Amino acid sequence: MAVASDDASPQAGREGQSDDRDASANERARESNRRYRQAHPDRHAASARRWKEAHPERVRELNRRWRAENLERSRELNRESMRRVAARKRRLTDKRRRANEASRRWKEANPERVRAYRREWVAANRDKVNEYYRRYHGRHREELNARATAWRDSQPEKMKHARKAWADRNKERTAEIQRKRRSDPEKYQADLAANAAERRLRVRLERAGLPPKRLHRTTAAERRSNERAKECYFDDPALPERLRQFTSFTVMLTELLTDQGDRMREFAEAYVATRARMGLPAVDAEQLMYARAAELVTRRMKRVDLLTGREVAAAVRSAKAAAASAVRVRQLNEVIGAVQEHVRRHHQRLRADADLENRLRVRKGKPQVLAELLVVRSALQEVLETSTKGRLPVATLLGRAEQIEAAVVAAGIWPLSPTGRVRASRQEAMEGSVTR
Repeated sequence: MAVASDDASPQAGREGQSDDRDASANERARESNRRYRQAHPDRHAASARRWKEAHPERVRELNRRWRAENLERSRELNRESMRRVAARKRRLTDKRRRANEASRRWKEANPERVRAYRREWVAANRDKVNEYYRRYHGRHREELNARATAWRDSQPEKMKHARKAWADRNKERTAEIQRKRRSDPEKYQADLAANAAERRLRVRLERAGLPPKRLHRTTAAERRSNERAKECYFDDPALPERLRQFTSFTVMLTELLTDQGDRMREFAEAYVATRARMGLPAVDAEQLMYARAAELVTRRMKRVDLLTGREVAAAVRSAKAAAASAVRVRQLNEVIGAVQEHVRRHHQRLRADADLENRLRVRKGKPQVLAELLVVRSALQEVLETSTKGRLPVATLLGRAEQIEAAVVAAGIWPLSPTGRVRASRQEAMEGSVTR
């Protein structure tokens, strides 16, 4: 054991001496490298860059190892780097701000020189300017088109004069466009046919004493304005409730005017007469009646907050027309009922008058008329000569005489004639009414 111990001691000493020599050699090598880097910084930087580019994985691995072994130092270096970057950005921003302020002050003080410089630069760099315009227009095509369209719509008179001036300056171009369109036979014939149809319609309306056609051409600006109004109306989220209120208001107003229109008109006329007796300013009874009806319907409805004045006026016009039509139908039915009742009560006398009328027509060489039709005509004439209170005007009833006669004859109210002949069929009555 002692011998072994003596042998190991010299070997350990030799190993310690070897480690010292290696450390000394490494230190000398590092010192030599440091002197070389200091003497040749550019060469060293280029060599290091080449090595890093040739060994990216090795560089990443060394960086990860160093950061893992020196985490706190790495974070401190990162914070210092961020502080330097932030300070550099602040310096650049402040420098740029001062330069911009100085440039702005100089431009404000020298506007003529600025305009001259810009003109010279644009003239010298026409290709760049055109390229800038093309790129900007390509990126903002829709925005520029919308802006130009809005300007044209807001300046209709200027655009009208501009189009006329262009046509005056480009008469040859205009003529060429027209010749090109007329060169297509189908388009040319379609234009001729449309013009001829419009002329024929105008002549027919003039001969019939009717007003000309009210349709007119609309410009693109008007169509765009209508389209915007339509989108604004139909995109309104409150539209369903608004339409519901308008429909309910119109229906209720129509029902009120149909059922109680006569009573409300009498009240309005009495109110107007009372104001006249008191020396107050006169008011229109019809307007008063519709205003009162609209007020009553508004009180009955739960919600009318979305209705505008124009919509209320439209509802009043619609209800007025519908109520007037319903009243005319009701009054016409009342007249038809009165004629039927008159025929039932005075059938014998009216039938005798009808037979006498036919005999007179035969003597004069005229064709006979269905006796039942003559009875109805006589009854209608006698009814019109009596009171017509609450009914349609006499002129209106005379204009609808054929309708009244056909309705009464078709009702089949005729008793058996003295000779036992059955009453006239509905088809014969209608044929007699048509041949009148």
